[in-house]
Amino acid sequence: MRKIIFVLAFANMCLQAVAQKDSLRTKTLDEVVITATKFEKKQSETGKVLTVIDEEQIKRSAGKDLSQLLNEQAGLVVNGANSNPAKDKSLYLQGAGNAYTLILLDGIPLSDPSDISGGAYDLRLLSLDQVARIEILKGSQSTLYGTNAIAGVINIITKKNSTQPFNGFASVGYGSYNTFKGSAGISGTAKNIDYAASYSRFQTDGISEAKDPTGKNNFDKDGLTQNSFQASVGIHPTSKLAVTPFLRYNTFDGKYDAGAFTDDKTSYYVSTLLNVGTKATYQLKSGMVNFLYGSDQTDRSYHSPYGINDYKGRFNQFELFVNHDLTKNIQLLTGVSRQAYKMLDTTSTEKNPKANLISPYLSLFLHSDKGFSFELGGRYNQHSIYGNTFTYSINPSYFIQSRTKLFFNYSTGFKAPSLNQLFGQYGANPNLKAEQSRHVEGGVQWFSSDKKFNVRGVVFNRKIDNVIIYSAGGKYLNFDQQNDHGAEIESSWKVNSKLTLKASYAFVTGEVTTKVAGKDTTYNNLVRRPKNSIGLNAGYQVTPALFVSVNFRTTGQRSDIYFDMNTFSNQSTTLAAYQLLDVYGEYKVLSNRLTFFVNAKNLLNQDYQEVYGYSTMKFNIMVGVNARLK
Repeated sequence: MRKIIFVLAFANMCLQAVAQKDSLRTKTLDEVVITATKFEKKQSETGKVLTVIDEEQIKRSAGKDLSQLLNEQAGLVVNGANSNPAKDKSLYLQGAGNAYTLILLDGIPLSDPSDISGGAYDLRLLSLDQVARIEILKGSQSTLYGTNAIAGVINIITKKNSTQPFNGFASVGYGSYNTFKGSAGISGTAKNIDYAASYSRFQTDGISEAKDPTGKNNFDKDGLTQNSFQASVGIHPTSKLAVTPFLRYNTFDGKYDAGAFTDDKTSYYVSTLLNVGTKATYQLKSGMVNFLYGSDQTDRSYHSPYGINDYKGRFNQFELFVNHDLTKNIQLLTGVSRQAYKMLDTTSTEKNPKANLISPYLSLFLHSDKGFSFELGGRYNQHSIYGNTFTYSINPSYFIQSRTKLFFNYSTGFKAPSLNQLFGQYGANPNLKAEQSRHVEGGVQWFSSDKKFNVRGVVFNRKIDNVIIYSAGGKYLNFDQQNDHGAEIESSWKVNSKLTLKASYAFVTGEVTTKVAGKDTTYNNLVRRPKNSIGLNAGYQVTPALFVSVNFRTTGQRSDIYFDMNTFSNQSTTLAAYQLLDVYGEYKVLSNRLTFFVNAKNLLNQDYQEVYGYSTMKFNIMVGVNARLK
């Protein structure tokens, strides 16, 4: 509670300090977003907690990958983002576990049914070079998006087709650890058809995944190679109908070590993702019909001295929904989704197991001209293995004189057990129930009178029942209850036409309640997640051609659990706090068609650990150039 009071007091001081300052008008209120409601809506008309990473910010992240960019956002930690690039990444949104955040690609869920971590998606399968925009929606979103959306949703929106007859772009960069990044693409429009295609490559010698305990860096480097291709065609038979089939293919391979402080010179992995599908829309007089289809074919193979382990997952999603304007101020959204999961594994307790999830849903949106907005929704979920669940959400908000936005959310969520938990080789339990959550959040967002400065404060509490654990008896069970709470504050200030300042603070803590010897035991459980984190960013347009930004982030102490290769048992430890300072600069020439950039990371040369016993990158730099035809 003291932390929450401190956050709110800090927000109040910020308001008083800048209320009279002069700057440029912000687009925050009128910015149109999609993820909050599944159709276009102004941010001012929704009370959900949403963070947008726009195209300009992504362009100014040259030299970074997707996990590093996400790791800079308030309330979001990607463990492993700054470790060896080939190392696995774990995403924690508002302190929730890695499998409680749903990843969308252009609004369509991504899933790998063969994953052994409970349903988390591998961020290494996605290339930032092909992304135009990211919307991060916090809080339980199962009513709109179904399973896994207990902590929130991250919608990764790819680059769109050009409205010009022909356009193209290319980018190349080189940096520390013999790292190379390159991408190129074309797009255009001809009559009733538009098209886009792009290719990107990322390769690096990397660093040793495991940390050398002697400090002599005698371990070998564990490199990574990634190739990504995507293509889409937009077909417009009439002014109202649009059909867009797409294809994405990503392959990456890398080396990995045997464990904490333990080198391995022979082990490596190869992973591929084939993502195909179609999006279609039909414009109604007062609404739109939307159809989404996506198919994920994920293959992963791990090679070690102990043999080869293959993981193959197949996922298909069909979704049809309609958004309709009942009146000027009332909108209705109704739809149905069907998801099919399959794991190709003949050694599991059920050969090549599969499951289906069918979910009809409905939401009602109300927005008055006097600033009041309200959303009420429900979703029924029928799973072919465990049965059914029902989720709902209530989201009122009120805008006072276009300066102060009050909002409150109460929502329930669920996460279906994964196929590996139900039928895998180790600990399978076909009687598992869905994990179910209750999420409460509230807050205020304040804008200065000239809309130049804004600050948002949020407090939240999340409870998850029937948490699935791997028990000491070697079996998956619905055993625990997780209780997390925290607070966040984010502010943005356009000081003048050249200088922009941003700041954020996040606090989160949590505890798990489990049954031991017939009685309940409660203990802290946010492993690898800091209680406190702070982010500061300053961007300065020095001249019309030259832009420079500085990004500072401090991450507090975290607990960790690791497997001790000497005692063959799990051990607990504490990871020290650390600070990262990054600097980015770009210079544009030839009417902004050519941009030279430099991205320097970890200027403080911090020696720290994101995961106990594993290395992180010290000072590193990348330089390069981006080019576009028009």
